[in-house]
Amino acid sequence: MTSLSKGSSAVSTTEPAIEVRALCKSFGSNEVLKGIDFHVDQGEVVCVIGPSGSGKSTLLRCVNRLEEPTTGTVMVEGVDITDPETDLDKMRTRIGMVFQQFNLFPHLSVLGNLTLAQQRAKKRGKAEAIEVARRNLAKVGLAEKADAFPSQLSGGQQQRVAIARALSMDPDMMLFDEPTSALDPELVGDVLEVMKQLAREGMTMMVVTHEMGFAREVGDRVVFMDGGVVVEQGKPEDVLGNPQHERTRSFLSKVL
Repeated sequence: MTSLSKGSSAVSTTEPAIEVRALCKSFGSNEVLKGIDFHVDQGEVVCVIGPSGSGKSTLLRCVNRLEEPTTGTVMVEGVDITDPETDLDKMRTRIGMVFQQFNLFPHLSVLGNLTLAQQRAKKRGKAEAIEVARRNLAKVGLAEKADAFPSQLSGGQQQRVAIARALSMDPDMMLFDEPTSALDPELVGDVLEVMKQLAREGMTMMVVTHEMGFAREVGDRVVFMDGGVVVEQGKPEDVLGNPQHERTRSFLSKVL
């Protein structure tokens, strides 16, 4: 697959969007990631599944250096972001991040949430930032909520605003950390539909999720993690439909 053109930040399709090499992460004596080798190709949707505590979210957070790897290398579009010389702020404008808990600013309107980072990090003028924000709010089906505040929105609406905020930075890729796990079940579908649309448009996506239906339908590849290692990975129909590893079979028997 090829990635969508993003103007000046468009990249060659020859480099993986994300490449992790021998990644280890410890918190004190607790070794959470134990030598992970992992990649996401341009335009690929990779769904990372596994039990709680398996290292999925830590892996995701190491990809944009919200967590500092203990050892190993993380390459984003061919740039080593574990190199101290790398401009992390600049790299992070290429990587959209959507969290489990939305992380919206409660004192700002929806529009304010979407324009703040554009003006500060992308140096956009106010008018352009508002135009981009409104376009992305329409994309997630919330054009009419521009003047609302987060407290006036449902959890599902807040998460869609968070997705629109990330998209307003024109990222080359999107990272999702269990984006539906904090939502009431009836609100999950709207968020997943926005993510499916992004996948259809060719957005590179790494998704930590418990939504096996989404992984089966949208994922190009499913990665099963447990105990800080990648146990098994492959096409969704193989990993979810015919897992080869006993640990994968045991996990799936409880969630499918």
